[in-house]
Amino acid sequence: MLRAPITLLLLSLGFTLPLSAVKSSHEPPVQGLLLVVNKGEQTLGIVSPVTDEQLAAVPEGGITGHEVASSSDGRTAYVPIYGNSGVGRPGSDGRNMVVIDVAARKVIGDVDFGHGVRPHCAVFEPNQGLLYVTTELDNSIAVIDPHTLKIVGSIPTDQPESHMLAIARDGQRGYTANVGPGTVSVLDLKARKTIAVISVAEKIQRISLSLDDKMVFTADQTKPRLAVIDTSTNKIKMWVSLPGTGYGSAPTLDGGWLIVAIPTVNKVAVVDLKSMKVAHVLDVPSAPQFVLVRPDNRVAYVSCDASQKVAVINISTWRVDKLIDTGKGADGLAWATASK
Repeated sequence: MLRAPITLLLLSLGFTLPLSAVKSSHEPPVQGLLLVVNKGEQTLGIVSPVTDEQLAAVPEGGITGHEVASSSDGRTAYVPIYGNSGVGRPGSDGRNMVVIDVAARKVIGDVDFGHGVRPHCAVFEPNQGLLYVTTELDNSIAVIDPHTLKIVGSIPTDQPESHMLAIARDGQRGYTANVGPGTVSVLDLKARKTIAVISVAEKIQRISLSLDDKMVFTADQTKPRLAVIDTSTNKIKMWVSLPGTGYGSAPTLDGGWLIVAIPTVNKVAVVDLKSMKVAHVLDVPSAPQFVLVRPDNRVAYVSCDASQKVAVINISTWRVDKLIDTGKGADGLAWATASK
């Protein structure tokens, strides 16, 4: 049952609480933990999906992480330390990535890139288990062996400000959102080279892939629209109109929907991937950033930076069921699978 303070907060923000806000006894228990990067306080939040409470906030020891990746067994988290500014803005240049033991709740390792590179987005490749990290100031992606914590390679993106990365589920291709240039670099991960650079808009943000890897999505930062790129041609296939300027996005695990954060109007848009139109618009707390669909496809988590909250969206009803209190500047999310 929802606690009174959360209920009152939801009502005050104008949310409607459905019956699904109360967990069904017929649903299987959730296995795993939600990881939240609290960039405003330089910690990694560890959240229980059962109680919807932040259990711990692990100090990163640096300023500051924005994104996080989890190992396949859920035991280890990897947080690149970006710096004290935003993409393309003046400020410090992070040069390392910390490794956190999720159960012990402490930093247990470090990857030093050797100089300031503003490492930002970390993504695991599904086949070899290598970790790919955007190294923004080097216009490249660093390839890291997560077992040895050694840098084993690099992939040039041929573009500045390669901020975010998405990797195809077959592990063959990578796609970077190059913010300032407004382009997407298409990477051959095996050959470790850029095979195409796609011009999208004056400026873009974030990137995701459809479940079948046939479409890449990135948000125009000058107009309220989402670019849809055909991965077979590496060309823009179409645009989807949004209720505001888009940001992070993620597909549902049935492949039918794309959930898009809209920070300019504090909303989340749900795009029907059959009609390629927005089918639902949800109110969320201020500055929604990152979207993560839980492995059971029952809920989506949306970090809300300015409000220190994570919104929990019920995918079956498209309602905000609850809000989770996190730390300052909640941004990157990852799912730590329960260790066996």
